[in-house]
Amino acid sequence: MMTLNELRKKKDLIKNIDWTITQERTSDGNLEQSAGWNRGNNESLYFVISDQETKPQVTLVKRKMDEVIELAKIPVPSDLFREAYHEDRRRSERTLHPLNETLKQWVATVLGDAPGMLQ
Repeated sequence: MMTLNELRKKKDLIKNIDWTITQERTSDGNLEQSAGWNRGNNESLYFVISDQETKPQVTLVKRKMDEVIELAKIPVPSDLFREAYHEDRRRSERTLHPLNETLKQWVATVLGDAPGMLQ
């Protein structure tokens, strides 16, 4: 599991993060609709938050057709975590939730204004 500092050094990985994908699109088998799959990749990289975490953090997930790997966990400000969690919690009873726009912007900034995020 990578730390924030380790992830910052992985520029090729960061540029392939799909900032538009949602948990629903990955868990229901619709990966081919995500930007990563449209580029011809057989995997997708995206961030989620989990209401099972003991500390506020986001998790970078690499999902392939037959496996899901947690690559990195990044601590985030608790107020941003709560806001994103409550925003999605009103819509679903899942334990994994997408990042809202505010949290995406914060993560992109700490990653060094991740390419692809601000487009």
